[in-house]
Amino acid sequence: MRTLIVAGLALLAGAGGMLAADTAVFDRYFIDRTLRIDYFHTGQAKEEIAAVDRLYQQGVWAGSRVHLLDTLDLGRYRASAYDAASGALIFSRGFDSYFGEYRTTAEAAKGCWKTYHETVLLPFPKQKIRFTLEARQEGRPAMTILQTEIDPADYTISREPLSPGVTVIPVLAVGDPHARVDVAILGEGYTLAEEAKFRADLDRFAGVMFSQEPYASLRDRFNLYGVLKPSAESGCDEPSRGVYRNTALGATFDSLGSERYLLTEEIRALRDVAAHVPYDALYIMVNQPRYGGGGIYNFYCTFTSDNQWQAYLFLHEFGHSFAGLADEYYTSSTAYSEFYPPGIEPREANITALQDSGALKWKDQVTAGTAVPTPWEKAAYDAQDIAYQKVRQEINDKIARLMREGAPASEVDALKAEAERLSKENADSLDAFLKKSRFVGQVGAFEGAGYASTGLYRPMLDCIMFSKGHKPFCKVCQQAIRRVIAFHGE
Repeated sequence: MRTLIVAGLALLAGAGGMLAADTAVFDRYFIDRTLRIDYFHTGQAKEEIAAVDRLYQQGVWAGSRVHLLDTLDLGRYRASAYDAASGALIFSRGFDSYFGEYRTTAEAAKGCWKTYHETVLLPFPKQKIRFTLEARQEGRPAMTILQTEIDPADYTISREPLSPGVTVIPVLAVGDPHARVDVAILGEGYTLAEEAKFRADLDRFAGVMFSQEPYASLRDRFNLYGVLKPSAESGCDEPSRGVYRNTALGATFDSLGSERYLLTEEIRALRDVAAHVPYDALYIMVNQPRYGGGGIYNFYCTFTSDNQWQAYLFLHEFGHSFAGLADEYYTSSTAYSEFYPPGIEPREANITALQDSGALKWKDQVTAGTAVPTPWEKAAYDAQDIAYQKVRQEINDKIARLMREGAPASEVDALKAEAERLSKENADSLDAFLKKSRFVGQVGAFEGAGYASTGLYRPMLDCIMFSKGHKPFCKVCQQAIRRVIAFHGE
C-alpha cells in the first residue's frame, strides 16, 4: 500500500504537480476556509454563459494544500483563481457539470436554452482574486464563460451559520482532511423515522467501498461521513411513473429524459447540507428499491440503496464522479447525442478513439502478444444484449404507463419483479459469455465504449465501468483511481 501511495505522488510530481508537503503557496494566498461560488450556467449546444449567484465563506478547506493546480486534465470545464495583484495562477480544478451533459442532448442541439445551478469550491483567498470558468469542449478551443473579481473582504459574501436539522455521522475518520479524500454520503428520501435505516445503509456501503480495489488497499487515505437532512417523504420523484415525493435534495429519475438516470437540480439544497462536513466528493444515497443512479466528475453522484445492483451502482457511479472514468458500455440507450465527438480523443483515462495505436494511453499496461485493436467476440455479445435492451425498454415503458393510469399494485409489482428477473438473467448470461473469451484478463483495446459501438475502445473485456455485477475495476481504471487519490494527498 505504501508503495502505491508513493508511486502516485511521484506520478503527480512528474506531471508538474507541486512537490510534497510544501504549503508555502497555500499559506501565502489562502486561509484554511472554503469559498463556495454558486453560479447559473445557461445555454444550448453551441452557446453557453455563466453568471455568479452567491458567494459563501464556509468550513475548513477539505482539499490538499499542496496540489493546488490541477494536473489530472479531466473534465470539460476548468475553474481557475488568479492572484489579482500579480496575475499568478494560484488554484485550478477540472470538473464536469449538469449543463455539460445537457448540451449533448437532442433538445440542446435544437437550440433550446436551459439554465442549471452549479457550484465550485476553492480555498478562501486572503487577497482579491480573478476567478474564471472555462469550457473545454472536445474539438474546440477553450472558451471563458465567466470571469469576475472576488474580494474576500466583500460584505456580500455570506458567512451565516449552517442550516439546522442536519445529522452528521462519522463512518471512517482517519486523519487530516487536507491529506485525505473526504467523502460525504448524503441521505435522500429518508424520513426522520428512517434514520436508523440510513445509519445501517451507511455501514453497508462503507463495507462495499473498502472491499474493492484500489480502495481496500488505500483505506487509510479516506475520511467518510454520513450526512442526513430528513425528508418529509420516503423515496424520490419518478415523473414518468407519475410519482412525486417531497424530499430534502430533490432527486429525480428521468433526468435529461432517461428513465433510469437519477440526478438533482437542487444544487443549493445539496451544498447547504454537504457543508456540515469537509468534503472532496459527494454521494447522494437515495432511499429507493428501483435501479438508478448517475455520476458527474467533480460534481456529485447518486445511487439507489436497495436494488439488486446496489453495490455495482455505488462503485460505478463513484468511478464517474470521483475519478472521471467514462462509461464503457454502449448497447443501452442514453439521453446523449455524440457525447464523444467522432475522431477526438476523450480525456477520460479508460476509453480511447485509438487514432494512433502506438500512442495508446494505456500502452504500458497492454498484455504482451495482445493485438491492438483486439478482435473480441463483439458480434455475438451485441446480438444478445441489444435484444435484452429492447425487452427492458418495453417493460419499463409498460410499468410507467400502468402506474400513471393507476393500475392495481399487484399488476405493477409483478411487472417490476419480472424486470428485475430479466436484468439478473441477462447479466449472468453475459458474464458467462465474457468469461469464455480467450481475452479474459488481458489488456488491449476492445471496440465498443462510451455509448458508441464503433470508434471508441475500452482497455479490457470487462470492468465495473462496462457491465453490471460483482466484478473489479479493470487494471487501467484502478490506476486512474490511484492517481486521483494521490492528488488529494499532501
